[in-house]
Amino acid sequence: MLVEASAPGKLYIAGEYAVVEAGHPAIIIAVDQFITVTITKATKSGSIQSAQYSELPVKWTRRGGELVLDIRENPFHYILAAIKITEKYAQEQGKQLAFFDLKVTSELDNSNGRKYGLGSSGAVTVATVKALSAFYELSLTPMMTFKLAALSHLEVQGNGSCGDIAASSYGGWIAFSTFEQNWLQKHRQTESITTLLAKKWPKLAITPLPEVSHLRLLIGWTGSPASTSDLVDQVNESRADKKTSTSYEEFLAASKDCVEQMITGFHTQNISLIKKMIKKNRRLLNELTQITNVTIETPPLKMLCDLAENYGGAAKSSGAGGGDCGIVITDQKSGILPLMSVWEKAGITPLPLHVYHYPKKVEERTQHES
Repeated sequence: MLVEASAPGKLYIAGEYAVVEAGHPAIIIAVDQFITVTITKATKSGSIQSAQYSELPVKWTRRGGELVLDIRENPFHYILAAIKITEKYAQEQGKQLAFFDLKVTSELDNSNGRKYGLGSSGAVTVATVKALSAFYELSLTPMMTFKLAALSHLEVQGNGSCGDIAASSYGGWIAFSTFEQNWLQKHRQTESITTLLAKKWPKLAITPLPEVSHLRLLIGWTGSPASTSDLVDQVNESRADKKTSTSYEEFLAASKDCVEQMITGFHTQNISLIKKMIKKNRRLLNELTQITNVTIETPPLKMLCDLAENYGGAAKSSGAGGGDCGIVITDQKSGILPLMSVWEKAGITPLPLHVYHYPKKVEERTQHES
């Protein structure tokens, strides 16, 4: 018996950092680069194999004089957590557990193994959940896949919004607001996985957005990978400081308003409103840097965005920033090739990525859990 499942990578379009707070929306896309998990039935023992991750270093730091491993950047921990959670659910559904060999292949890094920032930990978690659900013949909706993968992810990462998991589970353009993590942690201690999948998760909303005709999305890579979990940690530490908490609350409110207006732009096919809000979101993230002293828009990302604006686009960093990718929204065909050319002269790599939609429409209606 052999099963195979793929999950797309993701890119954030707007709403970064604020999205880690329950009920604060972000816009995210799934991209047409994938992580694929293959499962083959085995006897007596199983294995996990991945060419991409075999030489990946595990980072460590010191806390209180003690050496502490940071497992959050190592995909094996996400795979193991996804196996544990999905198999627990399979057992609750009366399935007999079996041995298997699991193999991971990834398109989310370049040939040197350098990350583009396409959400490989989220995609590998979703692909593992999907492959195991096929292996154990579990029937999962996109929302159930999201919830199993989110439970797995939080076991390893402990922070973050799980927006990358939503994009990998649903595909396409989505508006996403995360759930109340304290609520989930409390209920996780006493309730079965089956009960948790059936329950509404407070504040969670995943809404597929319509395609906007004539909207062009361009993606540039700065060549320097960033650690999302590290950057989120730094912002969390900074916002705990009483002196910055009021400014941070103002940032959250402004980000929510900005992204909600952008969502309206998608529903009304208004590219100029979308572009206006991309520029506003860029300004807000730069204000967050002033509040927290965490560098989000690095000099290469600033160059990527400034050059795009010179050619009529609206641009910003994507995701946690600190490196990785920038995105550009434009509504005109002219200016794109000259922009690619000046990007390349500036050491920015245009990535040939497109928005990925799953072949059949996943649940079209808004999945509100609030």
